[in-house]
Amino acid sequence: LYFRFRRDQAKFTTRQKRARLQMPKPPDQESPEEQKRSFWLQFGRYSQLAFTLPAATIAGWFLGSLLDRWLHTSWISIVGLLLGIAAGLIELLRTVSRDMR
Repeated sequence: LYFRFRRDQAKFTTRQKRARLQMPKPPDQESPEEQKRSFWLQFGRYSQLAFTLPAATIAGWFLGSLLDRWLHTSWISIVGLLLGIAAGLIELLRTVSRDMR
């Protein structure tokens, strides 16, 4: 029984080693050069900006409009719009600076 267990365990570890060799590395374990060279990784990072910038702008305007209606004012939506644009631009700069390193 002991020898059978050891033989099965050796087969299992051999399978694990083969599986590790065949599996690609996750993106967070790749070297920085490999991450910069990966076309699809860069495509994903920059395509998120196409959604982040307009979404932040619309969210800021929407929250400002809600506050305008609640507080019976007319200027908070403009402030919310400007804050949304600023948040989108900050995210844009963070993403670009991350890729420049």
